[in-house]
Amino acid sequence: MRNRQRGANLGLLLLASQIFQMGVNNIPPVTLAALGLNVYLFLFPLTPLLQACVSVEACWGGDWRRLLLSPLHHADDWHLYYNMVSLLWKGTRLERRLGGAWFAYILTVFSLLTGVVYLLLQWALSELTHDFSYNMQCAVGFSGVLFGLKVVNNYYYPGGVTNVMGMPVSNKFACWAELILIHVMSPGTSFVGHLAGILVGLLYTHGPLKSVMKICAGFLMGGSNGYTTGQRTYYSSSGFSGYSGTHGNFPYAQNWRSQPDPNLHPYTGGLSEDEQYEAAIRASLRERAHATQARPAYGFNIPPEPGSMEELRQHRLQRFAR
Repeated sequence: MRNRQRGANLGLLLLASQIFQMGVNNIPPVTLAALGLNVYLFLFPLTPLLQACVSVEACWGGDWRRLLLSPLHHADDWHLYYNMVSLLWKGTRLERRLGGAWFAYILTVFSLLTGVVYLLLQWALSELTHDFSYNMQCAVGFSGVLFGLKVVNNYYYPGGVTNVMGMPVSNKFACWAELILIHVMSPGTSFVGHLAGILVGLLYTHGPLKSVMKICAGFLMGGSNGYTTGQRTYYSSSGFSGYSGTHGNFPYAQNWRSQPDPNLHPYTGGLSEDEQYEAAIRASLRERAHATQARPAYGFNIPPEPGSMEELRQHRLQRFAR
Protein backbone atom coordinates (compact mmCIF):
# COMPACT_ATOMS: atom_id res chain seq x y z
CA MET A 1 0.00 0.00 0.00
CA ARG A 2 1.42 3.36 -0.97
CA ASN A 3 1.93 5.87 1.77
CA ARG A 4 -0.36 8.87 1.77
CA GLN A 5 0.68 12.05 0.04
CA ARG A 6 -0.23 14.76 2.53
CA GLY A 7 2.06 17.65 1.85
CA ALA A 8 3.90 18.97 4.87
CA ASN A 9 1.94 16.82 7.35
CA LEU A 10 2.20 19.51 10.01
CA GLY A 11 0.12 17.43 12.43
CA LEU A 12 2.65 14.59 12.23
CA LEU A 13 5.52 16.99 12.82
CA LEU A 14 3.83 18.44 15.89
CA LEU A 15 3.09 14.95 17.19
CA ALA A 16 6.72 13.94 16.73
CA SER A 17 7.78 17.08 18.58
CA GLN A 18 5.48 16.25 21.50
CA ILE A 19 6.78 12.69 21.69
CA PHE A 20 10.46 13.57 21.60
CA GLN A 21 10.09 16.43 24.08
CA MET A 22 8.29 14.07 26.44
CA GLY A 23 10.92 11.41 25.82
CA VAL A 24 10.20 8.07 24.18
CA ASN A 25 11.58 6.28 27.25
CA ASN A 26 9.01 8.06 29.40
CA ILE A 27 6.03 6.67 27.49
CA PRO A 28 4.75 3.30 28.78
CA PRO A 29 5.23 0.48 26.24
CA VAL A 30 1.57 -0.30 25.47
CA THR A 31 0.72 3.37 25.00
CA LEU A 32 3.77 3.80 22.77
CA ALA A 33 2.85 0.70 20.74
CA ALA A 34 -0.75 1.89 20.26
CA LEU A 35 0.48 5.31 19.19
CA GLY A 36 3.01 3.78 16.80
CA LEU A 37 0.40 1.49 15.23
CA ASN A 38 -1.95 4.42 14.59
CA VAL A 39 0.84 6.48 13.02
CA TYR A 40 2.01 3.55 10.87
CA LEU A 41 -1.50 2.87 9.57
CA PHE A 42 -1.93 6.54 8.81
CA LEU A 43 1.21 6.53 6.69
CA PHE A 44 0.59 3.07 5.23
CA PRO A 45 -3.19 2.44 5.46
CA LEU A 46 -4.40 -1.10 4.98
CA THR A 47 -7.36 0.13 2.96
CA PRO A 48 -8.94 3.44 1.81
CA LEU A 49 -10.97 5.31 4.43
CA LEU A 50 -14.28 4.51 2.76
CA GLN A 51 -13.46 0.83 3.15
CA ALA A 52 -12.18 1.18 6.72
CA CYS A 53 -14.93 3.27 8.31
CA VAL A 54 -17.66 1.48 10.25
CA SER A 55 -21.35 1.71 9.32
CA VAL A 56 -24.47 -0.38 9.80
CA GLU A 57 -24.89 -0.86 6.07
CA ALA A 58 -21.33 -2.14 5.55
CA CYS A 59 -21.16 -4.39 8.60
CA TRP A 60 -24.63 -5.84 8.15
CA GLY A 61 -23.48 -6.60 4.63
CA GLY A 62 -20.77 -8.85 6.04
CA ASP A 63 -17.73 -6.55 6.18
CA TRP A 64 -17.11 -7.01 9.91
CA ARG A 65 -13.39 -6.35 9.56
CA ARG A 66 -14.28 -2.65 9.71
CA LEU A 67 -14.71 -3.05 13.47
CA LEU A 68 -10.97 -3.71 13.61
CA LEU A 69 -9.92 -1.17 11.01
CA SER A 70 -12.01 1.89 11.85
CA PRO A 71 -10.39 2.85 15.21
CA LEU A 72 -6.90 2.63 13.70
CA HIS A 73 -7.40 4.81 10.61
CA HIS A 74 -7.59 8.60 10.57
CA ALA A 75 -8.84 11.12 8.05
CA ASP A 76 -5.85 13.47 8.04
CA ASP A 77 -2.78 14.40 10.01
CA TRP A 78 -4.66 16.80 12.31
CA HIS A 79 -7.25 14.14 13.13
CA LEU A 80 -4.37 11.82 14.03
CA TYR A 81 -2.53 14.51 16.00
CA TYR A 82 -5.41 15.43 18.31
CA ASN A 83 -6.26 11.81 19.00
CA MET A 84 -2.68 10.71 19.66
CA VAL A 85 -1.91 13.63 21.99
CA SER A 86 -5.00 12.65 23.97
CA LEU A 87 -3.83 9.02 23.96
CA LEU A 88 -0.45 10.11 25.34
CA TRP A 89 -2.13 11.70 28.36
CA LYS A 90 -4.76 9.09 29.09
CA GLY A 91 -2.61 6.11 28.16
CA THR A 92 0.34 7.14 30.30
CA ARG A 93 -1.88 7.82 33.28
CA LEU A 94 -3.94 4.63 33.04
CA GLU A 95 -1.13 2.28 32.07
CA ARG A 96 0.87 3.52 35.03
CA ARG A 97 -2.08 2.77 37.30
CA LEU A 98 -3.31 -0.52 35.84
CA GLY A 99 -0.20 -2.10 34.36
CA GLY A 100 0.62 -2.76 30.74
CA ALA A 101 -1.16 -6.11 30.29
CA TRP A 102 -4.51 -4.92 31.62
CA PHE A 103 -4.30 -1.62 29.79
CA ALA A 104 -3.63 -3.45 26.51
CA TYR A 105 -6.66 -5.63 27.31
CA ILE A 106 -8.80 -2.53 27.87
CA LEU A 107 -7.64 -0.95 24.60
CA THR A 108 -8.50 -4.10 22.66
CA VAL A 109 -11.92 -4.58 24.21
CA PHE A 110 -12.83 -0.89 24.00
CA SER A 111 -11.76 -0.67 20.35
CA LEU A 112 -14.07 -3.53 19.37
CA LEU A 113 -16.93 -2.80 21.72
CA THR A 114 -17.12 0.91 20.84
CA GLY A 115 -17.73 -0.08 17.21
CA VAL A 116 -20.41 -2.57 18.23
CA VAL A 117 -22.22 -0.03 20.41
CA TYR A 118 -21.95 2.53 17.61
CA LEU A 119 -23.66 0.12 15.21
CA LEU A 120 -26.43 -0.61 17.71
CA LEU A 121 -27.06 3.09 18.33
CA GLN A 122 -27.14 3.93 14.62
CA TRP A 123 -29.48 1.01 13.93
CA ALA A 124 -31.77 2.09 16.80
CA LEU A 125 -31.88 5.67 15.48
CA SER A 126 -32.73 4.38 12.02
CA GLU A 127 -35.56 2.23 13.34
CA LEU A 128 -36.97 4.89 15.66
CA THR A 129 -36.92 7.73 13.14
CA HIS A 130 -37.48 5.65 9.98
CA ASP A 131 -34.55 7.55 8.52
CA PHE A 132 -32.32 4.96 6.89
CA SER A 133 -29.53 7.49 6.34
CA TYR A 134 -28.32 6.60 9.85
CA ASN A 135 -27.42 3.14 8.55
CA MET A 136 -25.14 4.72 5.96
CA GLN A 137 -23.22 7.08 8.25
CA CYS A 138 -19.63 5.88 8.36
CA ALA A 139 -17.26 6.75 11.22
CA VAL A 140 -13.51 6.42 11.55
CA GLY A 141 -10.89 7.28 14.16
CA PHE A 142 -9.72 6.48 17.69
CA SER A 143 -11.71 9.18 19.47
CA GLY A 144 -14.56 6.89 20.56
CA VAL A 145 -12.04 4.73 22.41
CA LEU A 146 -10.53 7.88 23.95
CA PHE A 147 -13.91 8.94 25.32
CA GLY A 148 -14.18 5.54 26.97
CA LEU A 149 -10.69 5.92 28.42
CA LYS A 150 -11.63 9.35 29.79
CA VAL A 151 -14.53 7.77 31.72
CA VAL A 152 -12.16 5.11 33.10
CA ASN A 153 -9.55 7.72 33.99
CA ASN A 154 -12.09 9.78 35.93
CA TYR A 155 -13.17 6.59 37.70
CA TYR A 156 -9.67 5.76 38.92
CA TYR A 157 -8.82 9.40 39.64
CA PRO A 158 -12.08 10.80 41.05
CA GLY A 159 -12.75 14.37 42.05
CA GLY A 160 -11.35 17.58 40.68
CA VAL A 161 -12.54 20.02 38.07
CA THR A 162 -11.90 20.20 34.35
CA ASN A 163 -11.80 23.50 32.49
CA VAL A 164 -13.99 23.10 29.39
CA MET A 165 -13.70 26.21 27.21
CA GLY A 166 -13.39 28.47 30.22
CA MET A 167 -16.13 26.78 32.26
CA PRO A 168 -15.23 24.69 35.34
CA VAL A 169 -16.92 21.30 35.05
CA SER A 170 -16.68 18.44 37.53
CA ASN A 171 -14.60 15.58 36.13
CA LYS A 172 -17.62 13.36 36.72
CA PHE A 173 -19.50 15.19 33.97
CA ALA A 174 -16.58 16.44 31.84
CA CYS A 175 -16.97 13.75 29.17
CA TRP A 176 -20.62 14.75 28.62
CA ALA A 177 -19.71 18.44 28.36
CA GLU A 178 -16.96 17.62 25.87
CA LEU A 179 -19.31 15.38 23.89
CA ILE A 180 -21.68 18.31 23.32
CA LEU A 181 -18.91 20.89 22.86
CA ILE A 182 -17.06 18.92 20.19
CA HIS A 183 -20.25 18.27 18.25
CA VAL A 184 -21.16 21.99 18.35
CA MET A 185 -17.67 23.20 17.44
CA SER A 186 -17.06 20.55 14.77
CA PRO A 187 -20.39 19.41 13.27
CA GLY A 188 -18.65 16.83 11.06
CA THR A 189 -17.58 14.78 14.08
CA SER A 190 -19.34 11.56 14.97
CA PHE A 191 -21.59 12.36 17.93
CA VAL A 192 -22.85 8.78 18.09
CA GLY A 193 -19.30 7.41 17.88
CA HIS A 194 -18.19 9.50 20.85
CA LEU A 195 -21.36 8.63 22.76
CA ALA A 196 -20.64 4.95 22.12
CA GLY A 197 -17.22 5.38 23.71
CA ILE A 198 -18.72 6.99 26.81
CA LEU A 199 -21.25 4.17 27.15
CA VAL A 200 -18.51 1.55 26.88
CA GLY A 201 -16.55 3.39 29.57
CA LEU A 202 -19.63 3.40 31.81
CA LEU A 203 -20.14 -0.32 31.18
CA TYR A 204 -16.62 -0.82 32.51
CA THR A 205 -16.83 1.48 35.53
CA HIS A 206 -20.47 1.00 36.58
CA GLY A 207 -21.60 -2.03 34.63
CA PRO A 208 -20.64 -5.68 34.21
CA LEU A 209 -17.87 -5.20 31.64
CA LYS A 210 -14.94 -5.16 34.06
CA SER A 211 -16.17 -8.30 35.82
CA VAL A 212 -16.67 -10.09 32.50
CA MET A 213 -13.18 -9.06 31.40
CA LYS A 214 -11.69 -10.42 34.64
CA ILE A 215 -13.49 -13.74 34.18
CA CYS A 216 -12.28 -14.03 30.58
CA ALA A 217 -8.76 -13.11 31.63
CA GLY A 218 -8.93 -15.75 34.35
CA PHE A 219 -9.70 -18.44 31.79
CA LEU A 220 -6.93 -17.26 29.50
CA MET A 221 -4.38 -17.05 32.32
CA GLY A 222 -5.28 -20.43 33.79
CA GLY A 223 -7.05 -19.17 36.88
CA SER A 224 -5.26 -15.86 37.36
CA ASN A 225 -7.26 -12.80 36.36
CA GLY A 226 -4.15 -11.07 35.14
CA TYR A 227 -5.31 -7.83 36.73
CA THR A 228 -3.27 -5.67 39.02
CA THR A 229 -4.41 -2.60 40.89
CA GLY A 230 -0.93 -1.56 41.90
CA GLN A 231 0.94 1.10 39.99
CA ARG A 232 3.61 -0.03 37.56
CA THR A 233 6.59 2.23 36.94
CA TYR A 234 7.79 2.28 33.36
CA TYR A 235 9.64 5.55 33.53
CA SER A 236 13.30 6.37 33.39
CA SER A 237 15.04 8.24 36.17
CA SER A 238 15.11 11.48 34.21
CA GLY A 239 12.79 13.20 36.67
CA PHE A 240 9.54 12.86 34.75
CA SER A 241 6.87 11.96 37.28
CA GLY A 242 3.74 11.29 35.26
CA TYR A 243 0.68 13.49 35.54
CA SER A 244 -0.04 14.08 39.21
CA GLY A 245 -1.65 17.48 39.54
CA THR A 246 -2.58 17.74 35.86
CA HIS A 247 -5.59 16.90 33.71
CA GLY A 248 -7.91 18.76 36.06
CA ASN A 249 -7.63 16.21 38.91
CA PHE A 250 -6.63 18.54 41.73
CA PRO A 251 -7.48 18.06 45.43
CA TYR A 252 -7.98 21.83 45.65
CA ALA A 253 -9.03 22.69 42.14
CA GLN A 254 -9.73 26.34 42.91
CA ASN A 255 -6.07 26.94 43.74
CA TRP A 256 -4.34 24.95 41.08
CA ARG A 257 -3.26 27.88 38.92
CA SER A 258 -1.60 29.63 41.82
CA GLN A 259 0.21 26.41 42.83
CA PRO A 260 1.87 25.05 39.67
CA ASP A 261 3.10 21.49 39.78
CA PRO A 262 6.93 21.56 39.95
CA ASN A 263 6.98 18.13 38.30
CA LEU A 264 5.00 19.20 35.25
CA HIS A 265 6.90 18.13 32.17
CA PRO A 266 7.86 21.01 29.83
CA TYR A 267 6.41 19.26 26.75
CA THR A 268 2.94 20.48 27.73
CA GLY A 269 4.07 24.08 28.11
CA GLY A 270 2.37 24.13 31.51
CA LEU A 271 -1.02 23.26 30.07
CA SER A 272 -3.31 20.43 31.06
CA GLU A 273 -4.78 18.13 28.42
CA ASP A 274 -8.04 20.07 28.40
CA GLU A 275 -6.27 23.41 27.99
CA GLN A 276 -4.23 21.96 25.13
CA TYR A 277 -7.43 20.73 23.55
CA GLU A 278 -9.09 24.14 23.87
CA ALA A 279 -6.05 25.75 22.23
CA ALA A 280 -6.22 23.15 19.47
CA ILE A 281 -9.89 23.93 18.84
CA ARG A 282 -9.19 27.65 18.63
CA ALA A 283 -6.29 27.05 16.26
CA SER A 284 -8.44 24.74 14.15
CA LEU A 285 -11.20 27.36 13.93
CA ARG A 286 -8.71 30.06 12.93
CA GLU A 287 -7.32 27.77 10.27
CA ARG A 288 -10.78 26.99 8.91
CA ALA A 289 -11.34 30.68 8.25
CA HIS A 290 -8.60 30.45 5.60
CA ALA A 291 -9.19 26.89 4.38
CA THR A 292 -11.48 25.74 1.62
CA GLN A 293 -12.30 22.50 3.40
CA ALA A 294 -12.75 22.16 7.15
CA ARG A 295 -10.72 19.49 8.89
CA PRO A 296 -12.42 17.84 11.87
CA ALA A 297 -10.58 18.20 15.14
CA TYR A 298 -11.63 15.05 16.92
CA GLY A 299 -12.95 12.05 15.00
CA PHE A 300 -15.40 12.31 12.18
CA ASN A 301 -18.09 10.86 9.97
CA ILE A 302 -17.09 9.85 6.46
CA PRO A 303 -19.64 11.23 3.95
CA PRO A 304 -21.41 8.67 1.76
CA GLU A 305 -19.90 7.74 -1.56
CA PRO A 306 -21.28 9.82 -4.47
CA GLY A 307 -23.13 6.83 -5.86
CA SER A 308 -25.13 6.44 -2.68
CA MET A 309 -26.41 10.04 -2.51
CA GLU A 310 -29.39 9.35 -4.74
CA GLU A 311 -30.26 6.31 -2.66
CA LEU A 312 -30.05 8.43 0.48
CA ARG A 313 -32.34 11.04 -1.07
CA GLN A 314 -34.88 8.36 -1.99
CA HIS A 315 -34.87 7.00 1.57
CA ARG A 316 -35.65 10.44 2.91
CA LEU A 317 -38.41 11.01 0.36
CA GLN A 318 -39.94 7.68 1.33
CA ARG A 319 -39.79 8.66 4.99
CA PHE A 320 -41.75 11.88 4.49
CA ALA A 321 -44.16 10.27 2.04
CA ARG A 322 -45.52 7.98 4.77
